[in-house]
Formats: sequence, C-alpha cells, structure tokens
Amino acid sequence: MYDFAIIGAGIAGASLAAELSAYGARTLLLEAEDFPGYHATGRSAAFWEECYGGPDIVPLTLASGDYLREGGFLTNRGALYIGRESDVTALDAFERRFADTGVSIERLGREGLARHVPGVRESWTSAIWEPACADIDVARLHQHYLTLAQRAGTEIVCRAQVAGIARRDHHWLLESDSGERWSAQAIVNAAGAWADKVALLAGARPIGIQPLRRTVVQLRVSPEAPADMPLVLDIEGQFYFKPESGRIWLSPHDEIPSEPCDAAPEELDVAQAIARFERVVDWHVEAAERKWAGLRSFAPDRRPVYGWDPLVEGFAWFAGQGGFGIQTSPAAARLAAQRLTDSAPDAMTEGIDAALYDPDRFT
Repeated sequence: MYDFAIIGAGIAGASLAAELSAYGARTLLLEAEDFPGYHATGRSAAFWEECYGGPDIVPLTLASGDYLREGGFLTNRGALYIGRESDVTALDAFERRFADTGVSIERLGREGLARHVPGVRESWTSAIWEPACADIDVARLHQHYLTLAQRAGTEIVCRAQVAGIARRDHHWLLESDSGERWSAQAIVNAAGAWADKVALLAGARPIGIQPLRRTVVQLRVSPEAPADMPLVLDIEGQFYFKPESGRIWLSPHDEIPSEPCDAAPEELDVAQAIARFERVVDWHVEAAERKWAGLRSFAPDRRPVYGWDPLVEGFAWFAGQGGFGIQTSPAAARLAAQRLTDSAPDAMTEGIDAALYDPDRFT
C-alpha cells in the first residue's frame, strides 16, 4: 500500500515524487512509456524565462530560480522580445503587464537590438531585454529528480499504462493494461496531455486540459549565429529562436489543438517557421537538419492545476503546466507536496498564492 501513486513520470511527476518522498510519503511513480520523459519533457526548447506564461506564472518561476541556479541547471543567455514600429503598443503593454511582478526587463532601441542580434533586418526597431533568461539542462534536472525520488524510496515503474482505476474502502486500486496491480491511499494525476483521460478513469470530472502541438526545427545557417546570442522572441508571439551547439533552434510558436499522442511535426508548420525566421535576420538557411514536436497542455484559464480534486476523495491534480512546467518545477512540486501532505510553506513557497492553481476554481 502506497501513500501516493503518481501517474506520469515526466518532469511534473518526477519532481513531485521527489518532494513527496522527502516529506516521508511512500510513493509510486507510474510511466506508460519505456522510459520517463518521452513526451513533453524530452522535447522542450529548454529555457528559463521569467515572463514566460504570464504574470500568474511569474511567482513560480522566480521561486524556482535559486534552486535551479544553485544546482547548476542554468546557463545564462538573456532574452529579447523584439518588435517593429507597428508593435510599439504591444511592447508598451508587455512592460505594463510585468511592471510589478519582480521580473527584470529593460526597453532597447534599434541600436541595442542590433548589438544582441547581428544581421537583424532594419524593420525590427525595438525590443525588451530580459537579462536573467537562461538555458536549462532539462535532461539533468529530470534525472536529478528521478534520482532523489529513488533514493528516498520511490518505486518507479515504466511500461505501466494505467487502464483501470477503482475506489475501494478509502483507497485506490490501479491496474495496468498488462495486468499489474497497485494500491494507494491517493492518486496524483501528473499525466500531462492525458490528464483528463486519467481523471475519467478515476471517476473525476475532466477540467478541460487541452494539449497543443508545438513545433521546433534545428537549422544550419550562414553565418553561424553567435553562441552567446540571446533567446529571441516575437512580441506578437509568432516565433522564437536561440543558438544551440552551432545551430539554431526555431519554433513558429504554434499552438495546434491535438488529441493526446506521440506528436510529430507538420511540414507546413516547419515551412512557416523558416519563413518567419527569414523575415527577421539576413542569414542564409542552409538546411533544416532536425524537426520535432511536443504537446503543451493547458487548463482553460492557462494556469496550472495543483491540489486535491474538490469532488473525488483521494484524487489530486498536478497538471496543466503548459510550456512552463520545467522552469517552474522546483517551486511547483514543493508547493503541491506541501498541500498534499498538509505541510507548512517554506522559504521557497512562502508568498505564493496557492489558490491561483487550486482545482476547485473549475467546480
């Protein structure tokens, strides 16, 4: 009998398993794939960006920063939100939106923009500079949490697609599609794109978590982009790109509704990404060497969902983390573990308004 059975061993499930185990909970971590992190976690563009996800996500991002920096998971890069003359209103609105959130941003003109992005076309005239943005070593962070969880006694089971869930005598019975069975006092739904399907199996009401496909393509360009160039994002949300090991990682910032699946890129999205990129810089695109897609899953209000289901006893949510689940994982997992174990906030989570992320907002 486990205290918690967590369904999904991506960054969400792995970080929460480590935190629950640290509070003394007997924890089971179930993963449907052959290894943890196959889907969204393993396909991330891998950056920590203070503004990403909006003001409601900033507290989780900032609270996670020290943990990630002290663990050596971040490498500083910086980020630029860039715009044209027609985007002045959008840039102004961005500054107002984040004015009192604690993020560090600075407005730049054409000269400052060109200094950070050599070859940027003349039509791009201003930017917002975010110096704290950093690359995340996602694989290392994910493995860090899996290791912490195992050392604290968490059992991790892969190839364990949960096919049946039943409530009996104040505990849960779970069964995989291969017939394996487990018992737990509580279930945590950390199934990402499959979160609503897991909820239905447990008799809980789906929240409406929608998977959205995001495409990334790796380009070889000439001249080669400077290794220290920042992450570059369109203020209108049409693209972002950054250098990676001598190449460019580029996304059209697409959000295509999808069923939960092993996501694959569409050629139209790849072509659209390259066309948008060529309107930004005068570099020559020599080849699209790799392309992939992942699913980013959002609740209807685009805030994550952490905590006990208001209607189903012993069923909790840790889902809807969109594209910010990795960069917020330290604070999110700590906050969720404290709520699930009735523990007090600590230095990391004190001051975070947990009600923003409570599942009962959908009741």
